[in-house]
Amino acid sequence: MHMRRREFITLLGGAMTAWPLTARAQAAAIPVVGFLGSRGPGDDPQLLTAFRSGLKEAGRIENESVVIEYHFADNRYERLPEMAADFVRRKVAVICANGPAAKAAKAATKTIPIVFTVGFDPVELGLVASLNRPGGNITGLSVLDVELGPKRLELLHELIPKAIQVAALVNSADRARAAAISKNMLAAARTLGLQLQIMYASTDRDLETVFPNLVQQHVGALVIGGDPFFNSRGGHIGALSVRYAIPTIFQFRQFAARGGLVSYGADLVDSYRQVGIYAGRILNGEKPADLPVQQATKAELILNLKTAKALGLIVPNTLIGRADEVIE
Repeated sequence: MHMRRREFITLLGGAMTAWPLTARAQAAAIPVVGFLGSRGPGDDPQLLTAFRSGLKEAGRIENESVVIEYHFADNRYERLPEMAADFVRRKVAVICANGPAAKAAKAATKTIPIVFTVGFDPVELGLVASLNRPGGNITGLSVLDVELGPKRLELLHELIPKAIQVAALVNSADRARAAAISKNMLAAARTLGLQLQIMYASTDRDLETVFPNLVQQHVGALVIGGDPFFNSRGGHIGALSVRYAIPTIFQFRQFAARGGLVSYGADLVDSYRQVGIYAGRILNGEKPADLPVQQATKAELILNLKTAKALGLIVPNTLIGRADEVIE
C-alpha cells in the first residue's frame, strides 16, 4: 500500500495546518512528531529541511519511520496554545517547538516529550530547571539570542560612532522576550552613551510603518531584536533598511546575504538540525530529562560592504578583520 502524498488540511478556521495521519502510519504504529511553529508554513523552509535532516541522522526518515504533522501559527502567537492542545489530544509521540511555541507546548502537557529551540535563557523563563538536568518532559537548544542584543548594539556603534540616536525593534506579541530584549538593550545603550528608542512591530503592516517613523525621528541606526517573526522577514527587513538608508544589524547570515548591512548571531539552521536529532533520540528510547539543553556558543559576524557603500559608510578595518564573512 502506497502512502498518500502529504496534503494540507485546514483546522480551526484556517488557524492551523497539519499533515494528516495516513492509514499506513496507523497500521504500522509509526510514531508521529508534532512540529509546532510560530511562523507561517512557507517561512524559512531551510529550517524545516534542517529539522528533517536531524531526524534522519537519528535514524528516523519522514514517511518511513516517522510521520511529521505541522501546525503553523502564521506569526499569530495567540493561536499557539490551542495548536499545542490539539497535539496533546492526538497523543503525538514528541512535540518540537520554537520560541513562543515552546512555552505553549510546555503549558499544554507534562507527559509528552518536548524538544525546543529558543533564542532566550530557557532556565530564566521557566522552561527547564537547569541546562545540564532539564528535568521533566522537556529539553532542547538555546541560541541565546536575547543575550547578544547588547553586543549587536556595540558593533553598530563601532560601525557608526556618530549615530547617538538609535533604536531597537522588538515584537510586542511575545511580551516576555520583548521585555528582556528592551531591558538588556537599554542598559547597553546607557553604557555606550547612546539614546535608545524601543520600537514595536508584530505584523508586516507594522514593518512598513516603522522605517518611515525612524527616518522622521532622525534615528541613526537600528538593532533588530531576535524573534521568529523578524527571522522569517530577514530579506524584507534588509530591503527596507536599505530603502530608508537606516544602518541595521540583525542576527542571522541571510539578512546580510540578502542586502542587510551586518548580522551577528548563531547558526539557526544548525539548531533546527539538532532539534531533529534530539527528537529522533527520544523516539529511539531516550528521555528528555536525560538530554542536557544544548547552547550555541559561536556567533558569526557577517558584513555586507556593498550595502555599507550604498549607505555611505566607511567600515573600520578592525571590524573587517574580525568578520567571519565579508560580502562585497
